[in-house]
Amino acid sequence: MSEKKLKIGLIGLDSSHVVAFTELLHDQNHTYHIPGGEVIVAYSEVSPDFEMSYSRVEGFTEQVRNRFGVKTVNSLEEVAETCDAILLESVDGRIHLDQFRRIAPYGKPTFIDKPFALTSQEAREIADLAHKHGVPLMSCSALRYAESFTEALLTTEHGPVIGMDCYGPMALQATQPGVFWYGIHTVEMLYRALGSGCVQVSAVSNEHHDVITGLWENGTIGTIRGNRQGNSDFGALLHREKKTQFIDVYGHPKSYYASLLEQIMSMFVTKKADIELTETLQIVRFLEAANESRESGRPVIL
Repeated sequence: MSEKKLKIGLIGLDSSHVVAFTELLHDQNHTYHIPGGEVIVAYSEVSPDFEMSYSRVEGFTEQVRNRFGVKTVNSLEEVAETCDAILLESVDGRIHLDQFRRIAPYGKPTFIDKPFALTSQEAREIADLAHKHGVPLMSCSALRYAESFTEALLTTEHGPVIGMDCYGPMALQATQPGVFWYGIHTVEMLYRALGSGCVQVSAVSNEHHDVITGLWENGTIGTIRGNRQGNSDFGALLHREKKTQFIDVYGHPKSYYASLLEQIMSMFVTKKADIELTETLQIVRFLEAANESRESGRPVIL
């Protein structure tokens, strides 16, 4: 990391992530403090038809302003002009394309929080804008970088990975179609373990649960169980040739937000994301296909 602190801008103050990230950057006494950057400016847009946006924005804005001294401004363009790098944190995935369209010409490295986009077309447009304007770009769920998951992937004495079964809450939001809202967390875990190359998605869904199965081109199968009834914990079983490893994403004292922010800060400095943008586009298509299969009851070829 450079000794000079990066000036970071926030766009969207209706997500709890803005407080978590700002605290990790600003609080030098935090056990998992991440040096090298400071949030200096923020702007928020509110979605009036999305309760999780309009009901929370005031509280989160007050925290970043009063606890951490972040200046709030009147436009996202002003954020882009002022900062070195951008955390696009608006909770509503519907507005990410429009927001990125307005800031991409400034060329600042950008992290777009989940959901990246709500259709494959919008995701491709964002990717095209990033390419056109030379914007280093990254998007993912923090669950991808849970420390216990990372440790399990590094433990290779039990042979190569031959599959994975993930589980977690699958709350639905009317404004964020189907599995896009919470399915992103477990799909990110699946892709980190199995890589790109899913060729078919099928889903079984009822009022309380979803089970989504992905078939990879090399024959690997990965599944996701999403719960709207019962426990709301995340976790996974990582299958290797000689052993199945249980992934307890809460089993490490370091939060997955801290682990994710380390990757974001690395991208801001090196201009190189840990995740290929092509993989992010495939993840969006996986979620889109899962929604199609939930509706039709038939497998969807990617």
